[in-house]
Amino acid sequence: MKMLTKIKFALIAGLFLFQACKKSDTVSVSTPQIQIGQTVSSATCLSGSIKGTMLSGQTYNICGDVTVNAGDTLLLQSGVTVKVNGKYNFIVKGTFISLGTQSKPNYITTGTTKQDSPFPSIAAALTSDPAFQGGWYGISCDTTCALFVMKWTHVEFAGATFAAAPVSGLTANTASYEIFFQNPKGVFVMEDSWIYGSTDDAVHITDGKISVMRNTFEKTGSNTGESLNVKSGTVGDIAYNLFIGGATNGTKISNAGATAIQCNVHCYNNTYIDCGYRQSTWAGHGGSINLEKQAKAFIYNNLIVNCRVGLRVVNTADTSNSNYGNSYFYGDSLTVANQFYSVGDVTHPQTTDLPLPSGYLPAGYKLGAAYSGATVVSTGNPLFKNFTLPNYQYQQYNYASGNDFHLTATSPVISKANAAFSPLAVVPVDATFGATQITLPGNDIGCYQSNGTGNLH
Repeated sequence: MKMLTKIKFALIAGLFLFQACKKSDTVSVSTPQIQIGQTVSSATCLSGSIKGTMLSGQTYNICGDVTVNAGDTLLLQSGVTVKVNGKYNFIVKGTFISLGTQSKPNYITTGTTKQDSPFPSIAAALTSDPAFQGGWYGISCDTTCALFVMKWTHVEFAGATFAAAPVSGLTANTASYEIFFQNPKGVFVMEDSWIYGSTDDAVHITDGKISVMRNTFEKTGSNTGESLNVKSGTVGDIAYNLFIGGATNGTKISNAGATAIQCNVHCYNNTYIDCGYRQSTWAGHGGSINLEKQAKAFIYNNLIVNCRVGLRVVNTADTSNSNYGNSYFYGDSLTVANQFYSVGDVTHPQTTDLPLPSGYLPAGYKLGAAYSGATVVSTGNPLFKNFTLPNYQYQQYNYASGNDFHLTATSPVISKANAAFSPLAVVPVDATFGATQITLPGNDIGCYQSNGTGNLH
């Protein structure tokens, strides 16, 4: 935290200096917003090095690769639109802060129109849906990026294939990530934001202290990729996120990379819907949460609906130091119900899971064995406010718009969660330089709580 404190002090000092010397450039808004350094002009297309503040209400056009250099800061006030007009990189070597608000979210996008309707087929969607075409490269953070904060921000349509790697840790001729972070001493905060579309992983974190809370991930990955992929060196919390229509897993937790810092996350109160059906490489590989390769985790209170695979704990995970339970499974086909507990793995059914494992697993069930879930197909509807179940189009239904995944008053997931543990809470709580709030485990399963807390989308 010493590095973060120095960064925060320097940014605040720069803010005061700027306001003292450049008052004529200060934007006038009804609610004062923080401004750091010089204002970024929206009069011309941006490329090359950028720093300072993008002003509320402005639209900024990107017409080439842009870089936030080490030691520099780029801050987006609320209501900013960044339009990326081609296959360009957004490279962060310094500090990146996007401060959208609920009433004035920020956008980093190509401006492409979304195609939010059920897929005619997965094959057709892969070739025609702009979510999977990679309109730009995404936001790639170098190892020198010590602070990444994104609040109430839409990031859309990234995932183009790199011609050359923009930062270390990435490879030429591979698909880019929507967001990439890799500083083991750095802080990564992503909250109340939206990720839409990608061709591989949407958010990929190889190192860092993280808080990923109350976000929505839609249509992530074309025929591969996770919505959120955290690797060795990553420690923190993943909570109250909605994952819908991911190619593979909503959340992958892996110690791949085997750094000195073991991957360790608390993954709780998330909702996973219709994930895992565009993965073309590994049969049965993913769908909701995947824990593997010596990573450890607390995994509780997750709602998993019509995903190809339920909670998947691989025998390579650090199972002796991991805990999980209070998972709620719902499936509209025998194929789905037969994978609530992934076949071939070591996921241990818990007495806190619903439907009760004892009601459909055979006597003497062995971990990873095949079983029949015939008796639990389409049972236990979680009763969302506006999302029809049963849904036999679950492989083609991959978007959130027009639906309401809040719980009705009679939902069976209410009061079925475990709130008797704490977040890891490894990032600072700060309106600008940290998490706005680290939401505690809730009493209801899933990302929407009946008391109005949790995900606010």
